[in-house]
Amino acid sequence: MTQARIPIAAGALALLALLVVGLVQLTRSASGPEPSSLTAAQMRLRLAGSPAPLAALHAQANEILPGGLPALKARLAALRGHPVVINKWASWCQPCRAEFGAFQRASLARGRRVAFIGIDSGDSSRSDALAFLRSYPVSYPSYYDRSGEAGTAITDSSFTPVTVFYDRRGRQYIHQGPYPSVAKLERDVRRYALDA
Repeated sequence: MTQARIPIAAGALALLALLVVGLVQLTRSASGPEPSSLTAAQMRLRLAGSPAPLAALHAQANEILPGGLPALKARLAALRGHPVVINKWASWCQPCRAEFGAFQRASLARGRRVAFIGIDSGDSSRSDALAFLRSYPVSYPSYYDRSGEAGTAITDSSFTPVTVFYDRRGRQYIHQGPYPSVAKLERDVRRYALDA
């Protein structure tokens, strides 16, 4: 190799290294935050001492609850005066899977002040949802919504994932699409649920 070609080869190697690093980072961001390794029981322990309405949610961590829209509306009525974050998801939804790590972490970080609830919307069976939650446990329950009726009524959208934020006064903000990071989800929790 001649002296003149050494800088060209070094530049090509540097460009290739940048391309590889960029592709690795793109792949990581597309897959979302890493899921937490904590179990639902460990999450409940970390959230011990929460206010009673929030502690009732933590007691049902990682469960798929029956009752659809009427049960979900009754739970929301019981949470009146508390900030609430509702995440509509489905086990077959790849963007939902990608954002679940963010919801695991945000619900642990904010679960003493904010009520988190899931809506398992459009899964053909509860067993699919339960299998998914074994891999991605969360510190709150989800309501089973096979027909999608509850999800559409609460989120005003037939798409998945969708997140709805309620502040203490009941004001609502709807976020369409997945959260790519814990930081972005927590920013919206502060902005729309906690009025910070």
